[in-house]
Amino acid sequence: MTADDTVIEISNVWKIFGDRQQDALKAILERGLSKAEVLSEFNAVVGVANVSLEVNRGEIFCVMGLSGSGKSTLVRHFNRLLEPTSGKIEIEGTDVMALGPKDLQRFRNQKIGMVFQNFALMPHRSVLDNVAMPLEIRQIAKNERMRQAAAILDIVELGAWGSKFAHELSGGMQQRVGLARALAANPDVLLMDEPFSALDPLIRRQLQDEFIRLSKILKKTTVFITHDLDEAVRIGDRIAIMRDGKMVQIGTAEDIVMHPADDYVADFVAGISRLKVVHAHAVMQPMEGFVAAHGPLPADAPRVDGNETLSNLINLAIDDQKPILVEIDSNDAGVITRADLLRTVIEGTEVS
Repeated sequence: MTADDTVIEISNVWKIFGDRQQDALKAILERGLSKAEVLSEFNAVVGVANVSLEVNRGEIFCVMGLSGSGKSTLVRHFNRLLEPTSGKIEIEGTDVMALGPKDLQRFRNQKIGMVFQNFALMPHRSVLDNVAMPLEIRQIAKNERMRQAAAILDIVELGAWGSKFAHELSGGMQQRVGLARALAANPDVLLMDEPFSALDPLIRRQLQDEFIRLSKILKKTTVFITHDLDEAVRIGDRIAIMRDGKMVQIGTAEDIVMHPADDYVADFVAGISRLKVVHAHAVMQPMEGFVAAHGPLPADAPRVDGNETLSNLINLAIDDQKPILVEIDSNDAGVITRADLLRTVIEGTEVS
């Protein structure tokens, strides 16, 4: 990735809640105090601890962790709903910490859309008026903002509901209105804080599908907060796992499942099915080593792309006992045997 591909850059961000947050931060840096020691000595709570990350253009970047891990606290720093105790925040090259009140308000309205777990729709406004609110704040003429709001409602497949009120919509529909409102101002960045977690499982999965569809169309850079690893794996291009305010690991779902950074992450991902997450390139043996040990592959050996899923590889191995040849960039890159597949499924580790 080049510098132009980086939309969000967070550097060494700390958030400590309490009247003596600067004293507490100094003590942490100089004496290595733990969260418990900070609470005891300074009556302060460490919410975010020295977090650095980059989010790329058009990426869905999922931040996940258990309750109290700091994920929602972190995302509220991106648009300065919370002020960091220390650190740097840049979005599209703008130093967010340097913005004065008016510039910050303009920045939030034009650059960032936010979707919360609570739908927060105005009950006295119609669906169309709710979606048009960000444009009204920007003083867009009424006819134009209504036209743009109606177009966004069509995109989220609620075009026929514009004249209705929030109480007339289901929970899933209300959340889609919230998403439409965030999109109405055409922001560069979407911040989504557990947007689907209050919904029933079936509705939640439908909205995940809808969001994946919209993401392919609109290509918005998105930071998506969730406590649900299945949701993160399904939606995210990359996943960041937080614990006690710290960033434990950042990577693709495959990276995290195959190479957990520590026992905490390993326990976290233990229940995730690898069938859709792990791909051929992570399972294969190097081509040269296999040929040296076993000789050339049969001419009719099955071939797959390096991004083929483990699920499809298993189905292929059921039908054909021969080793599977893996191609990457049109080159013969590696080999997968039935033993490799079995080892990956049972152990959850890549072939050595």
